[in-house]
Amino acid sequence: MSYSWYHGNITRSKTEDLLSQSGKDGSYLVRDSESVCRAYALCVLNQSCVHTYRIIQNAEHQLSVQASEGVPMRFFTNLVELIEFYRKENVGLVTHLQYPIEKEEEGPEEPDEEQESAPPNVPPRNFTPVLETKECQTAVERAPAANASLLLSETLLQRFQDTDSRCIPEEHLQAIRDYFSLHIVSDCEMVRSGSQNLPQFKKLLMTLCTGLHRELSRTLPTLESLQTAFEPQLSPGLKQRSPLPGDSATNNMVNKLTNLTSMVSSLEEKVKTVLMEGAAVKHRRSLIPPIIFEVKADSIGISPKTHLKVDVETGKLIIKKSKDGPDDKFYPSKKILQLIKSQKFPNKLVIVLETEKEKTQRKEYVFADSTKREGFCQLLQQMKNKHSGQPEPDMLSVFIGTWNMGDAPPPKNITPWFLCKGQGKTKDDTADYIEHDIYVIGTQEDPLSEKEWTDKLINSLSEITSVEYKVITIQTLWNIRIVVLAKSEHAHRISHVFTNSVKTGIANTLGNKGAVGASFMFNGTSFGFINSHLTSGSEKKLRRNQNYFNILRFLVLGDKKLSPFNLTHRFTHLFWLGDLNYRLQLPNTEAENIIQKIKQQQYQELLSHDQLNLERRESLIFFQFHEEEITFPPTYRYERGSRERYCYTKQKATGMKYNLPSWCDRILWKSYPQMHILCQSYGCTDDITTSDHSPVFGTFQVEVMSQFVSKNNPGNTGDLEAQGHIEMMNCKATLYTKSHTKFYIEFHSPCLENMVKSSEAEDQEGNNGTLVVKFGVLPKLTPIISDLEYLLDQHLLICIKSSDTDESYGEGCIALRTEDTEQQFPFCTILTHHGEETGLFCGEICLPACGGKQREKLYDFVKIEKDETVAQKQLKHTYSQSRIIKSISEKSAMMAQMRGVPVCPSETQNSMDHSASIAAISSQAKQSPPTTPPGFRGSEPRQKSGSAVQGCGDTPITPPPRTILSIQKFPHSNSNRAAPAARPQDSLRITVPSDPLEMVDNPLYGPVNNSLYPQPAQTRAPKSPEPMARTSPSIRPRSRTCSSTEKKPVPAEKAQLKNTISAANNQNICRPEGGPALPKPRPPVPAKNQSVARDAQNN
Repeated sequence: MSYSWYHGNITRSKTEDLLSQSGKDGSYLVRDSESVCRAYALCVLNQSCVHTYRIIQNAEHQLSVQASEGVPMRFFTNLVELIEFYRKENVGLVTHLQYPIEKEEEGPEEPDEEQESAPPNVPPRNFTPVLETKECQTAVERAPAANASLLLSETLLQRFQDTDSRCIPEEHLQAIRDYFSLHIVSDCEMVRSGSQNLPQFKKLLMTLCTGLHRELSRTLPTLESLQTAFEPQLSPGLKQRSPLPGDSATNNMVNKLTNLTSMVSSLEEKVKTVLMEGAAVKHRRSLIPPIIFEVKADSIGISPKTHLKVDVETGKLIIKKSKDGPDDKFYPSKKILQLIKSQKFPNKLVIVLETEKEKTQRKEYVFADSTKREGFCQLLQQMKNKHSGQPEPDMLSVFIGTWNMGDAPPPKNITPWFLCKGQGKTKDDTADYIEHDIYVIGTQEDPLSEKEWTDKLINSLSEITSVEYKVITIQTLWNIRIVVLAKSEHAHRISHVFTNSVKTGIANTLGNKGAVGASFMFNGTSFGFINSHLTSGSEKKLRRNQNYFNILRFLVLGDKKLSPFNLTHRFTHLFWLGDLNYRLQLPNTEAENIIQKIKQQQYQELLSHDQLNLERRESLIFFQFHEEEITFPPTYRYERGSRERYCYTKQKATGMKYNLPSWCDRILWKSYPQMHILCQSYGCTDDITTSDHSPVFGTFQVEVMSQFVSKNNPGNTGDLEAQGHIEMMNCKATLYTKSHTKFYIEFHSPCLENMVKSSEAEDQEGNNGTLVVKFGVLPKLTPIISDLEYLLDQHLLICIKSSDTDESYGEGCIALRTEDTEQQFPFCTILTHHGEETGLFCGEICLPACGGKQREKLYDFVKIEKDETVAQKQLKHTYSQSRIIKSISEKSAMMAQMRGVPVCPSETQNSMDHSASIAAISSQAKQSPPTTPPGFRGSEPRQKSGSAVQGCGDTPITPPPRTILSIQKFPHSNSNRAAPAARPQDSLRITVPSDPLEMVDNPLYGPVNNSLYPQPAQTRAPKSPEPMARTSPSIRPRSRTCSSTEKKPVPAEKAQLKNTISAANNQNICRPEGGPALPKPRPPVPAKNQSVARDAQNN
């Protein structure tokens, strides 16, 4: 369809902008409907309002305008006939069609600088999730066999080391160790191939019996001669007498020789049996050797050296005075109650232990550095997980890797990538023994076939771990690929696997650029992974942004029941990785200056000019996504074969082409509110040099929800009254539109049997592009399980739709879990649509008062202590925060008005309780990283007042970059695109208070400052347009959206709400490690059970 007035699948907000720019009554365009497949939307401008009519198609493929009143039903064979008819006056529309808005002509797209001249001759075939092809089965079967051999080798070696070997000669000990560690794999392969020979084992026997064979060769002829001499020559008929009893020493020697003969003859058969059944040997799932940490015991000013030995396999923490000395004292895993990290001292740790009679004891230790402390904590957490006795995990370790391979085959060894070795935030060597549960590998410009790359990954993992991994799924679009691997023990927990791809190359038809995605369910938790390769070129930022929105809209993954929601709301955890191709927004003349700053590791000053950071700061892309702080050098564009030199120029026919060093390869994530996710490493390798990109890695500690079985009255599940309900009260939606239509809400959640739809709500038009919709009595939501323990892990997805067009005006997510675990609490969540912010939804939730409580999670084992000195520092900027109290007070008044409570001006000014209004907003975004600038609109969870300990469920604070003396300041980067038309939300962003916010030092990277996110320049508020007289039309259109040709002024009511959120965010940004503002100097000692903890708090 090539009509000038047909704009295809543009969004509703883009439609409003185009019609507003026209400013003529009778301007119109046609776009695709967002709610009905193969339907259209006719949008007409009249008196500064956009009226929307839906065009549907019947079974006979005839088109008609759908309207509730005023438009007679007429049928047309095509869109041209329909448009020509409604160009007549007085045929039912609010005004006749006069001025078509022509589709913007896009110039010929230049090929990307990295684009191939032609597509591959044979695009790689998609990989089936269940590995049905014989080739893939061969690869997967071969890898487990190798893994089983390695596991058998480690198991037998461990068994041998546990035996008493004091009487064995040293040369024999070494020979046996060599066989178990090196040669048994060869015998394993021989036996499994059908051979009955054990060449390596026979060599071992010959080595061990060398002395025995020599002694037998010397002794046996003598004994035979002696025996012959004593054999009597008996005559026929004479009886042989019974032998006389021999000497005990002689009998003992004979018995030893008999046992030796029997042992040698049976040993070979036993070895064959073990090697044949080696895969079934169940010794240990993962052998982690005991690891010793040298620490200083911090007590009473004396710091004697001591050693902490972590034995994950036996579940013991052993305290030793010397490394090779005896064990002084040990604690089993169940006696280790908590680890508390010091925030002021990055290498200090407090271990809370349980002693006799349920008493607790605190032991403080100082490690060599912060990475050693992190490695110790990870090992102890692994030990707690291994010996917890829980049938299902509540936490997973996920490895995310992205690499632009540059159309070159990979090197032989890529294990440093999976071990997170290189530059940036890396793991300590002591954590190398901990395997990840899930590996997600995304590649771009991948020259290998799916089979070759899968074999490479499995073989590489088998070199660093003895765990068997299974290919969950793989998806390929030309040379863009994503592979998902998981431990075989998790195979029965993974279901609903989906894959999909989207092309964003030239004209969105070529697959050299685009995205591939994969999703699955892990028990009750949904995961989504997107690997994208966006348009290249430093000047093509807008095309990259459009690539992002196209992927967000058209990549189909996850539950089909959640079709009203885009990808950012369909998954509990969503990871976006790939070569995003965002560059440094700096002139080419700064190339050498950039190189110098990279050599001096002044990354944060460069990152302040990073296009992705700049776009995220303006909430233009990746809204509500998060990224760990970058502490590694730019990953592009290196000279191949080296990581010492950036090759930032390329001679082309049109002249010299510059590719400034940039962080093109990134990993971002977004999780449901109040879900625990912790980025443990984020960096790049420095020894894989076949491509001009460096591989990037990230590891995450992720919360998962297990399958829940109700323990309360299982026989009354059919009684809805006994089951309880989820009630939502005093709910209001603030939408950034002037659409005069009826709205309703759709509720989606795994805890609901079906989607629940509310009745229509009364709408109330606000000011300047803000519409406040008040919902009366909402339907009670009946969960499938009403246990509070189950509900506190659930989330509600809401979608606010128009009754006329069924198009969404905003989607949001509400967590049923709060920090205070209250059953009735306020909430406020941001609404988005197609990745853009569209409003707010606030109200109160009341959960059923059924039995149960939130169980302790494994990630709560590690806490973060805010030291007293850090808390005192925060008192310095309390006065600077008082300037935002007024907006918080206004928000409190608005919340009270939502509940129907009158508010006096004096009460508003006094602001009796500011924290309640902040908590309603901040409690819904637990995973926001602290480096999130104000424009990112991230928020932190609220804490109980006075609590000195924050759970590991909170994302650790990564402070802004350290202060660095630069050799030259870069000029301010200017965008090469025209300033977009002011949107309602653009004018609502507030700047951070001018007083500097106190930040604590990062445990890993030292002192910090605020240079990464400079203060945004204050923009002049647009003038309000003069009011226009508007006459009500005689008919009520289906949908009417008001707009203006001038810049949209700031909505006053929306500004109040946005200032409140920004105020809450600013307070959270300056909170180190996500802790509260006024903590106690030390955390309360954790009690053994909840009742003891509550008694301690009451006292």
